[in-house]
Order: sequence, then structure tokens, then C-alpha cells
Amino acid sequence: MAHPPQKSILLIEDEPHIALGLSDALAFEGFHPLVASTGEEGIRLARENPPDVILLDLMLPGINGYEVCQAIRSHDSQVPILMLTARSQEIDKIRGLDAGADDYVTKPFSVGELVARIRAIFRRTNRSSASISVVGVGDLVVNLSAHTIEEKGETKFTLSFYEVELLKLLLDREGQPVARDEILTKIWGLDANPTNRTIDNFIVKLRKKLEKQPDRPQHILTVYGYGYKLVR
Repeated sequence: MAHPPQKSILLIEDEPHIALGLSDALAFEGFHPLVASTGEEGIRLARENPPDVILLDLMLPGINGYEVCQAIRSHDSQVPILMLTARSQEIDKIRGLDAGADDYVTKPFSVGELVARIRAIFRRTNRSSASISVVGVGDLVVNLSAHTIEEKGETKFTLSFYEVELLKLLLDREGQPVARDEILTKIWGLDANPTNRTIDNFIVKLRKKLEKQPDRPQHILTVYGYGYKLVR
């Protein structure tokens, strides 16, 4: 029986010992790692050999991780990008998400946690896509396959991988509260942690794209002490 092709992971990391260690660990887990030591090389590889996931270090020589992320996003809005950063300040993480990253992992991190996140991504992408791919939210049209939000027939925003997956989960349970713990587990492959701001960051991003008044949401509602729900 033929084996499915290996999932490719592009690692953009300038520290040789980290790049070697992660590359070996990813290969051991059954992935096909591609390694770039500079941002320029990473952008080139992302275009020439489109990977299934990108691991992007924030602090790179030459052009930094923010610029690399923006360059990759300009030609590929859908590839999941996990940013690797030694910075713990919230503003740096928000800047990375605004540049187009899907999530971040703060160094030092557990390889096991990183692999869990990657496997969660592939579980989401491999699941059946029999659900409706085009939905209306208020006056907007969301195309979950094309990763776009349209208004009056024109593309207004593009959506990243995690934004689409978060919307899909909320749509699957439309009108019903979805617990934060469930969202973290199903989409990010993370254990629940009361200090984890990952979901909150993505809710803020989605509200900016879907809500007329993001600070007074009508569609993505907070269920205090529990999670979120979608109302169309």
C-alpha cells in the first residue's frame, strides 16, 4: 500500500545548532524539513518549493522575520506560518500576527509542543471539507476555500490559516458557545492554559475584519468565563 507523501516544513532559522536540532527532530517525526538560514533564502524556497507549514524565526540577519512573513504572505495567504521568537513582550507577538503569522512559539520551547501544534494543523487540513465553503456574515461574504472576505463582490480582506479554522469551528456550532479549552485543543493542539492569549489575539483580528464596530461586536460574541460564539 502506498504511503502518503511526507508533509514538508520550511524552517527559516539562522542559528545552526537550533536549525540542525529542529530539522533532525522534524525528520524523526516523519516530516520533510527544508532549512533556510536567511530571510531571503526562506522567501525563495517558499516560492520555489511551497511547503505545508513554515517555521519562521523572528530575529534573522538582513531582513527580519516580520518582513519575511509579509513577503511570503504577498504570494501565499494560506500556508500556516508559526513564528519562533525569543521575545516575550506581547507587542512583539501582536506585531508578528499583524505581519501575517498564524501563531508564535516563544524560545525556549518544547519540541514536543511544537510537533503537537504542527500535527494539529495537519489534522485540520486533512479533515473532510464537505461543509459549505461560502457563507454570509452580516453584509460580508466569507469564502473559506479562497481565504477571503468580500463586500459587494470585491475582496476586502484575506484570511490566514488559523483565522479560517477558527471561523469553521464557530460556524459548525453557530449560535452555540464554544469553550476556549476546546478551541485550543482542536485548532492549536495546545493544552488549556489560563494565561494563553492565542485565541484572544485571533478573535481581535477576526473582529477587525468581520465587524463594523470591532469594539461592539455583533457576530463574534464573548461568552464570559467560557469562550465564544458566532451569530450571523
